[in-house]
This record gives sequence, C-alpha cells and structure tokens, in this order.
Amino acid sequence: MKFIKILLSKHYAPRWLILQIDLLFCAFSVILAFLIRSNFDFYDNNLREALPFSMGAFLLLRGISFYVFKTYHGVVRYTSTEDAKRIFMALTTGSAIIVVFNIISSFTGGNAYVPFSFVVIEYFATALMMTSFRIFVKIIYSEIKSSEIEKKNVLIFGAGESGLITKRTIDHDKDSDRKVVGFLDDDLSKRGKFLEGVKIYHLEHNFEELVSKYKLDEVVISVQELSRKRKEEIVDFCLKHKINVKAIPPATHWINGELSSQQISDVKIEHLLEREPIRLDQEQIRSQISDKRVLVTGACGSIGSELVRQIIRFYPREIILLDQAETPLYELELELREQSNYVNFRTVLADVYNKSKLEHIMSSYTPDIIYHAAAYKHVPLMEENPSEGVMTNVAGTKNLADLAVAYGVKEFVFISTDKAVNPTNVMGATKRVAEIYVQSLNAQIQNQNSNGTKFITTRFGNVLGSNGSVIPRFRKQLTAGGPITVTHPEICRYFMTIPEACQLILEAGMMGKGGEIFVFDMGEPVKIVDLAKKMIVLSGLRPGKDIQIIYTGLRPGEKIKEELLNSKEKTLPTHHEKIMIGKVREYPFPLVAKEISELIAMIGNKPDKSLVAKIKTIVPEFLSNNSVYEELDKLTIHPGIELNQEQE
Repeated sequence: MKFIKILLSKHYAPRWLILQIDLLFCAFSVILAFLIRSNFDFYDNNLREALPFSMGAFLLLRGISFYVFKTYHGVVRYTSTEDAKRIFMALTTGSAIIVVFNIISSFTGGNAYVPFSFVVIEYFATALMMTSFRIFVKIIYSEIKSSEIEKKNVLIFGAGESGLITKRTIDHDKDSDRKVVGFLDDDLSKRGKFLEGVKIYHLEHNFEELVSKYKLDEVVISVQELSRKRKEEIVDFCLKHKINVKAIPPATHWINGELSSQQISDVKIEHLLEREPIRLDQEQIRSQISDKRVLVTGACGSIGSELVRQIIRFYPREIILLDQAETPLYELELELREQSNYVNFRTVLADVYNKSKLEHIMSSYTPDIIYHAAAYKHVPLMEENPSEGVMTNVAGTKNLADLAVAYGVKEFVFISTDKAVNPTNVMGATKRVAEIYVQSLNAQIQNQNSNGTKFITTRFGNVLGSNGSVIPRFRKQLTAGGPITVTHPEICRYFMTIPEACQLILEAGMMGKGGEIFVFDMGEPVKIVDLAKKMIVLSGLRPGKDIQIIYTGLRPGEKIKEELLNSKEKTLPTHHEKIMIGKVREYPFPLVAKEISELIAMIGNKPDKSLVAKIKTIVPEFLSNNSVYEELDKLTIHPGIELNQEQE
C-alpha cells in the first residue's frame, strides 16, 4: 500500500496522511461499535438510521480533538510515550464530551443520543488501533533499519536491573551495531532462565560454548557494585578468548538519569586498579570542615582539585584556592561556579615561595585549616632543576608552615609522597626535608603550647590518571600507534585513585593529633610493563605485534621499587584499616630550622651540586640513583642532623 511505503521511506509521512489514517480508524470503530451493539445484525434498521448521524458526529468530534492535541504531529516511526499521552488525552476528551452531552440530554427529558456502551466500545477500539498502528510502523521500520546494520553479538554480564537497563538501551538504539544474545551472571539460580526473552548463562560454565555458538564479539559489564578482583577475572577471561570487554558508567553519570548506548565504553585500566570503596567517618569530617575557612595550595593539581571537590561537600564557610597556574585556576573556578553551584570560594594566583604574598593571603583570609598540596613532583625535571625543587617543596612548605603558626591556623595537612622514603632523587629528598621540618615544628609547638597548630603529614604513592602520570602517557602513545616506552622491565609502582587518595587525606586530617606521618595502604605494587601490556590488549591490539614495548632505561633518580617506609620505620594501626601511622625518626627543631635555613639561603648563590650535597646532609639516607649526583655519595659528608641525647 502506498501509505505504508511512505511511512517506511526515508522521508517522514505528511501530517495530513496520519490524520486521515486516524480518522479512518475512528470510522471503523464506530461501525464496529454499532455491529457489536446489534449483535452483528447487518440488517438492523436502527443501525442503518443512526449510523450516518453518529458517524458524522464522531468524526467531527475526533477530528477537532486530534487537532487540539496534535496527535498527528509525532513522527510515527519514533513513537514514544509522549505520543501515547496525546492519543489518550484526545480520545478521553472527545468521549467525555459525548458522555456530558448524554447526561444533559437525560436531565432535560430527552433521550441519550449515543448509548454509553457504544461510547466505551468506540473509545477502546479507536485507542487500540491508533496505538497499534504506530507501534507496528515503529517495529517494521526498526527491523528494516536494523537489517541494514551488521550487528555484533553481545553478552551482558549481570542479569539484574542494571543488565536489563543495558539491554533495553541497546535494543532501543536502532543505530547501534550491537545485538544482545544472552546474559551472564554469577548467580547459578538464574542459569537457564530468561530475561525479556534472552537466556541467562553462567560465565565459567557456558562461556566457551557461547563463543563458538554465537561467534561472540563483546561482553558488556553492567554490574554497578562489582569487586575489582571479580572485574579483573572477567576481563582476563574475555581477553583470553579474544573477546572485547565494555562497561557501563555508574548510574550517577547517566544522562538525565538514563543510560545512553554511547556511554557503553571500553574497560579502562583504571577500572582494574580500583579498590573497594573506602568507608569514611563522614560526620567527623563534616564537623571538622563545616563552617571553617579552608586553604588549599596547589588547588589546580590532580590531588588539589579533587580535594577541593570533596571539601565543598562538607560546606566550609569559605575555601581559598591557591595556585600559580593561571589557566587551570580559571578552569577550576568555572567548574565550581557552573557544575557544583558552590560560590563561597576565592581564587588566589600565587607562588608558595613568595612569602610576602603568602603573608598577605593569610592576614586577609585567616584560614582555620590548610591542605598543602603545592609541589613539584616530576622526578627527572627536579633532577635537572634542584633549586626549583628546594624553592617550592622546601622553602614553600616552610613559608606556609611558619605563617600557619603565626596566624593561628588550627590544622596543617601536608601532602607528601612515597618517594620521600629512602629517596634516590632530588624530588623525593626535598619532600623528605619538608616532612622533617613540619614534624619537628609540630613537636616544638606542642612543647610550648598544646593549643597550637597541628601539623599532619600524609604519604602515599602514585595516583591513577594524575597529570603527567604513566597511564595518560601510555594512552597517548597508544593513540599515536606506539611504541609504548617503559623504563625498566622490573619497575613497579603502587597505585591509588585520585578520589581515594583525597578521601584518605581528609580522614587522616580528621584523626590526626599532630606530628604524625600517616601512611596509606596502597595495596599490591603493579609492574609497569604488565600495566602497559594490559592497556594494549584492552585496546583490542596485540603487544609486540600491533604495539611494541620499548625499554628506555631508568631515568635519573628513578627507583625500580618504591617504599612507603624505610627499614628503620614501623607503623601503628588507626581506627581506619587503610591508614597507618608511620613511626619515623624525630629531629630537634632548632637544628632542623638552622640546616633548612642554610639550604634555602643557597638558592641562587650556590651551584646545583652544592645544593644537593646540602640536602644529603639533612637526609643522610638520600642516595642518588642513575644520577649525576651519585658522585656526592662517595664523598665524606655530614652524617645528617644529630639527635639530642635525651631524644635518642
């Protein structure tokens, strides 16, 4: 038929055609209602006499209601619940008018023009035909559209609510190149059952059979609360069978509360390194931060910016964002204004080495809490520019710590690194010097005034996806077609997600009494070459064939394995299983202040080697590795800051 061809063509059907079809359904419903009323007696005289008038009245009334509610405006092939609502309103309004007319007629002594049973039959018949027609066209169009696309056979892991949503999302997206052929689930009681006509299988019991039966292309992980270990097992299982693995994002990231098929994306390496969610003492952290003025230095960095996002959830009175990077600071300001609707903040462009500027900031805002995340962190750069490392990591920390005491800051949380433990590079050594300073300063204050500033240090390893870290670098190299460069085949690193690291910083800051160095449970170290290989495989490529891995050699100052404590340090447990207190060597503040002041005075006045030699006198365990400064370790130098007899 011509109108079906029009409806299924690439062009949209004209509105007048849809209106005519709807009125045709209405006319057929009127005839059907009369036939049912007369027990299908085609020769009933009452039927013949009443039909013309009733037909005209109904068509006129339906035509007006269809026009008012625009039932014919929707695109039939994309019929939605909104179209169904329009049909319902139009038919209900028209039928209600007839019912009212009948009631008025009966009260005025006249006869009802249309029997109520007739109205009901016509109403439901018209509604059924109009909606069925639209659904029929939508299904036919979808089938034709789908047949033009070559489909990938897909299994969905998770036969629960999230899996069902994923299936419906794939099914409803007619431009999708996926076809759901089954569900996978760990629950053996679901095995063999059906969900919306699709069979449920068990991964370990049925997977190999399904691979050969359906020539599987893809597995989509839909389970929201899946342990890291189980996720890794599923990914490894699929990759072993050369099946691509996808995942859906958390429900909080869905667009307007609905999952989009475009959001079904590759499993990222970060997903496989994530750990179980951290349980925080939300109320204690809230009581610490709520209605307080908080200063975050390095606010635009990976850690600093995430700290800001988490801190604002606890409603501080004001948060001061300090950084020396202009553009990132501006972008963070826009994010806070547009995405979080948080307005109680100030952006300050400043360098922590500039003490006079810092003093102006402290006097202007008088913060209650400081989270000091500003630092230079890249090992090779600091190895080549030790004076910059001392300026920011040592002098900057000293400036801020001294001003925190002077302006009565209640708490100072210093964010350090695992590279400060037995440092082999300038960056780690400067962070260790800063640790020594704030810890000894805390001891000095506590001896003089128990109500003084509390200095707390947090120490952890690499964070996933931070600026300049290994995973973003590998991802860029993959995008460029390789090769992926790894410094050493045995190099290992601890990893933690940025949100997890910041949560632990807030928790440690809340529980700290002053002087502690909190060490975070970083889990098991990960071999970087294994990380690279898995990233290649997750991209659908083959290590050594599609993408080469090249070993470039350790960079100056780089360790093969990082440590969170040195051999002389021990840990004490806290109420949080992922946070320990490192028992580190303490130093007398007068000697520390003298040595560090001498170090800072050397900036710009002494060559780099003299500067590094001085750092080695403060941190005697600092032994350079693969660096030009290794020759300093062969010299007889100052053995380090000596302890007072009563402190040993």
